[in-house]
Amino acid sequence: MARPSPTLPPLENGDHLSRAEFERRQTGARPELRAELVEGVVHVVPPVRADLHGDPHARLAAWLFAYQRATPGTRVSIDATVYLGDDSAVQPDLSLRTVGDGPLRCRPRSGGVLVGPPELVAEIAASSASYDLHEKLRLYERHGVREYLVWRTCDVAVDWFALRDGRYQRLAPDRDGVLTSEVWPGLCLCVPALLAGDDRGVDAVLQEALRARG
Repeated sequence: MARPSPTLPPLENGDHLSRAEFERRQTGARPELRAELVEGVVHVVPPVRADLHGDPHARLAAWLFAYQRATPGTRVSIDATVYLGDDSAVQPDLSLRTVGDGPLRCRPRSGGVLVGPPELVAEIAASSASYDLHEKLRLYERHGVREYLVWRTCDVAVDWFALRDGRYQRLAPDRDGVLTSEVWPGLCLCVPALLAGDDRGVDAVLQEALRARG
């Protein structure tokens, strides 16, 4: 008599798994379940609210896509799985990376997932209590993600970190509240306009910086 196949265990918040086991369990997970593996620990992402996450996510994506259109050799991804080491598989809200034929820090592998650190990762977080500003910040720092942007929607604030000597340091805004990338020429974000819901203002500042870049 054939023995019954073992049931694939579900992904549970707080599980300690290898990346290989995490991938195996993901194949049998409910399609609507979104989970990440951060340094060997499973984090199940709760349902996404439109006001605190979905809408801000779309607005930040529009800003990065405008930069991609003006900057050949770049690629923006939304919610793409990124493998970092053997113990982490994350789905950053947005990532910006270099593409091309040369040596790349982050590249797609078979199956479409990305392997290695993108140059920029952006996340939407409710507040400074979110694990985006704790476990994931440490993860991105450790694996050399050169810049990390977090929009804290409940706190009505934006943090943009740059990797300097292996540690994240917050970028300082100019007198108009504009943050400017140290990695990507012409990439800047007018934080007051973003927080005020002024997407045209965000785009105007970006376009001005891109024209100055040449």
